[in-house]
Amino acid sequence: MAANTGVARLVLGTMSYGTLVDQDRAFALLDRFVEVGGEWLDTANCYAFWTDPDGLGGASERVIGAWLGARPGVRERVKIATKVRQDPLIPHRWPESAEGLSAGAIAKGVAGSLSRLGVDAVDLLWAHAEDRTVPLSETVSAFGRLVDSGDVHRVGAANHASWRVEQARALARDEGVTQWSAVQLRHSLVQPRPGATLPDQGHKLLAADDLDYARTEGLDVWAYTPLIHGGYVRPDKPFPEAYDHPGTIRVLGVLNEVTVETGATRNQVVLAWLLRQDIQPIVGVSSLAQLDEAVGAVDVQLDDEQMARLAAAR
Repeated sequence: MAANTGVARLVLGTMSYGTLVDQDRAFALLDRFVEVGGEWLDTANCYAFWTDPDGLGGASERVIGAWLGARPGVRERVKIATKVRQDPLIPHRWPESAEGLSAGAIAKGVAGSLSRLGVDAVDLLWAHAEDRTVPLSETVSAFGRLVDSGDVHRVGAANHASWRVEQARALARDEGVTQWSAVQLRHSLVQPRPGATLPDQGHKLLAADDLDYARTEGLDVWAYTPLIHGGYVRPDKPFPEAYDHPGTIRVLGVLNEVTVETGATRNQVVLAWLLRQDIQPIVGVSSLAQLDEAVGAVDVQLDDEQMARLAAAR
């Protein structure tokens, strides 16, 4: 399969590697992603403690590290993003034992990630979630020191409120350290009811204000769970109850129209909708067929009228 440079706008989510996705299958997915022109891999030091019998994170990073070790030269072709904040320090005791964002926890977390990945540096380090028990200035300084030392190339914030990101960026400017330059939030075409509780603990949805802030400040925007665990295409994996409202019915109706017009799948139109807004979707796939479908989204061109219809339905 020929490489498609547009695939560089997709991010391959590796959360389940080493747990639900075994190493051989993970290697095949990583190989195909690079083959077709993919660059960004997204992981975290805590992935995926909730499905690991040991109750601890690190499996995903270990699989990526093993793959890098087995593929000489591939490190120069991929960019690795990982996260600190949520790794449990005591097996099966989360969130009470989560590492947090103190300077010591960040330094220890990144050292562990570099060791498991077998790399000298990661291309992007995310603060996985807020930690209000630690002064934000301490977290900002610790992230800045990691950039200064060369352990990390860029830093960003996942699941943070925009005002908190701006506060962190202001502190970084005052201290003369590297600022957070990217945000990662949950986003998809269909949206839950306002105020509804999602079954996924700790997820923060991308709001219009978040996108406005990111665009104003020139921050990269990554979206996780864009396909809502297969809910757009798999009857056996329906959307969570929070999405059960008239707005979802309207959106799916227009989505079906656009799939007919473009000849694309529902998943591909959703990913193309995100890409059209310069939002980088993180695609978590478990088969080559799913990966190939996601890659096909970069060739789906939504016109202004289709984008307007989808926006009006939301």
